[in-house]
Amino acid sequence: MIIFSNCKINLGLHVARRRADGYHDLETVFYPLPLEDIIEVIRTEQPSVQFNTSGIVVDAAPAQNLCMKAYELLKRSFDLPPVQLHLHKSIPAGAGLGGGSANAAFTLKLLNNKFNLGLSIQQLLDMALQLGSDCPFFIVNKPCIATGRGEILEPVDLSKLASYKIVIVNPGIHVSTAWAFSQVTPRDNGDSIRDVIQQPVDTWKDKLVNVFEGPVFNAHPEVGAIKEHLYNKGAVYAAMSGSGSTVYGLFDNEPVLDLPEHYMIRNISTK
Repeated sequence: MIIFSNCKINLGLHVARRRADGYHDLETVFYPLPLEDIIEVIRTEQPSVQFNTSGIVVDAAPAQNLCMKAYELLKRSFDLPPVQLHLHKSIPAGAGLGGGSANAAFTLKLLNNKFNLGLSIQQLLDMALQLGSDCPFFIVNKPCIATGRGEILEPVDLSKLASYKIVIVNPGIHVSTAWAFSQVTPRDNGDSIRDVIQQPVDTWKDKLVNVFEGPVFNAHPEVGAIKEHLYNKGAVYAAMSGSGSTVYGLFDNEPVLDLPEHYMIRNISTK
């Protein structure tokens, strides 16, 4: 059985406060995009679960991969048989696109369906949160305002974005989420993202803010240069996604970009 595990971008990202549990309270909008990894599960006669990858190199031991962690989490509650898990990576890691979180959530959904575990959406959400703060979003997988750690999800109508071309650019720079959080001072960031996204997209430029841009652009000026390039090429709105390093732009028409050949560039239609 195969499932396609898509990415997300963040429309704005505020860090309000550090919590007693070590996490941070956030405000953002998660918006799914059809750039996808592929996950396959095959029942096997081998005595233990097998895991392999293809595509973009995954620089981690199999036991640390979130697909494997999802399998092991379910196995604590269900008598899962040994399987062969294969992950084909197209979404870069450390890119602010939530690829690993998506893989975890979609593996839960895939195993639930393949082995008829009968888990409800709420049960899947609860399990996904044990794997990562962004993971519950990919159970819902529709545009949502996210608060709390990112697990409090409120669906939001962003059908107006269907008229735009979305271009995502990743320069191949891995940004550590832990490092990014260490560079940000939690504070009230002015305009509420909830309010800003209800306004016309052409007003977002100076109001819809990702607070991670400052430290990431300082550490990696080429990431900030991508955002500037997208605006120079006519973007109605451009921003970094998550803690970086991917930058995206919303365009009325598909742009012609002048960026280094080794950058990953994807033109995406959300219609």
